[in-house]
Amino acid sequence: MNDWRDTRLGEPREVRLPSGTVRYHDRGSGPIIVFAHGYLVNANLWRKVVPALAQDFRCIAPDLPLGSHTVPMRRDADLSPPGIARVLADLLEALDLRDVTLVGNDSGGAYSQLVAVHHPERLGRLVLSSCETPEDTWPPTPGGFGLLKATAANPLTYRALYQVLRVPRTWRWHNTYGWLAKYPIEAEAMNSYVRPVIDRADIRVDGRKAIGAVSERYVQDAAHRLVREAPVPIHFVWAAEDRVFPLDHARRYAADLDAKLHTVADSYTYVSEDQPEATARLIASCATA
Repeated sequence: MNDWRDTRLGEPREVRLPSGTVRYHDRGSGPIIVFAHGYLVNANLWRKVVPALAQDFRCIAPDLPLGSHTVPMRRDADLSPPGIARVLADLLEALDLRDVTLVGNDSGGAYSQLVAVHHPERLGRLVLSSCETPEDTWPPTPGGFGLLKATAANPLTYRALYQVLRVPRTWRWHNTYGWLAKYPIEAEAMNSYVRPVIDRADIRVDGRKAIGAVSERYVQDAAHRLVREAPVPIHFVWAAEDRVFPLDHARRYAADLDAKLHTVADSYTYVSEDQPEATARLIASCATA
């Protein structure tokens, strides 16, 4: 297991929620930004962005139970998309956070859309960053990520799928992280992403439940309601060279939502890994708009 978290994320803490214990990091003061990562990464995804934002904002970066966490959830926890959205909503409530800017990247953006639809009470705005739109499958088709859900049907195939990630050169394959991060991610962070699901059966239980339950219908339903009801202002921060979530999809979705679309040059999906300074500036502008 690798439980390393970058010290730049701030103080490590834990909160007990109805579905289980969630670890999170808390740094800075001021208006609140909560970060939602996607599958098989953790709070370290934001390690380069938080330091630039913490001068003016309170930054909360949880480890969501998506395969790279280190504290397993309750065995009966609902980790379907509505269940993960509930985890995020429960986190906001437990910490008594209000007028929150929720930033979701990759499938974290999909979960964040469900939060905005079903639990908008504590949100001030939503920032969608290179994530599922109504035109994307979940898991996304580009890169072959559909295999992740298919192998989750059986614990043996699920465990076998991830053993290849023991070898660092596989981290740059297009169907692992190569189409998500344009530039290589340092080994310490990568090990924190891949070792929990490789090494721990209890973490694999959570990962299987989460990825096995995803479906594009959740995003499509949420998008329909976001367009119709507009519960919170929405902003887009998108990788200009995204290989997984096409920029054209984001443009059409932003137009439907009457939302402003910002692009991050020289980046793939993980904009906070590839271009952290530009990403931090854009998130700050969205949080104060």
